[in-house]
Formats: sequence, C-alpha cells, structure tokens
Amino acid sequence: MKKILKLSLVCAVLFSGMSTYAIDGNEDFNLHVLKTNGKLITFALNKVQKANLAIYDKDGTLIYSESASGKDGILRTFSLEEFPAGTYFLEIEDNVKKVKHEITITDDATSLSRKAVSSVYKAGFSAKNTGVAVR
Repeated sequence: MKKILKLSLVCAVLFSGMSTYAIDGNEDFNLHVLKTNGKLITFALNKVQKANLAIYDKDGTLIYSESASGKDGILRTFSLEEFPAGTYFLEIEDNVKKVKHEITITDDATSLSRKAVSSVYKAGFSAKNTGVAVR
C-alpha cells in the first residue's frame, strides 16, 4: 500500500511539472521581462531572429515602431520617460504571429505584462495541416 501511495505521489508531481512546462513552453516565442527600473523596461524575446516592435496608446495610435533582429533572440530596453501616465500596448509581430503586451505607466514606475493580452496567428500558419468537415 505504501509503494502505491509513493508511486502515485511521484506520478502526480511528474505530471504537474509536465503540464506547467507545457503551458509556458508551447509558444513560438516568449517575452521575458528582465528588468524594470523607474520608466526603463528591459525585455528579451527568445526564439525570434526578426520581429517588428510597435508601441500603441490605448486608442490604437502608433507611437513608436522598429524592425528588430538578433542572432539568438532580441534584447531591447525602452525608456518611457517622455510618455504620460496611462496604458499602452507593445505589439510584437514575426512571420508567424502577432502578440500584444500591456504597458502600464504611472508617475514613478512602469510595468510590462509578462502574459500576452492577445495573440493572433497569421493565415497559413495556424490553419496549416488542419481540415474542416462539412455536413
């Protein structure tokens, strides 16, 4: 009975670890917020060699854009000192998908959401190798 209980506990820990990894590891790329210091934000994009970065205000007006590249990923630091307090969105677009993250600016600090607000796959990639049955 003790062996079955121990084995069950080991299996539960193993499956819990696998499901946690699957949630974080199934993205084509992940944004990692490395540092926020006042109104400076440093983040990294792994598994991305080329991407378009853009910052929009809450009304959807484009404020900043650039084409970024890196051999093993992209590392960027943004100074948002000139931005008034409010909510902004960082949009990252590569050849597979477009992802938005929320930027919140207060008078003395700035934060960038680690989880995406939205993620949209481009046509041809998300529908690839899928079929639709019609009755």
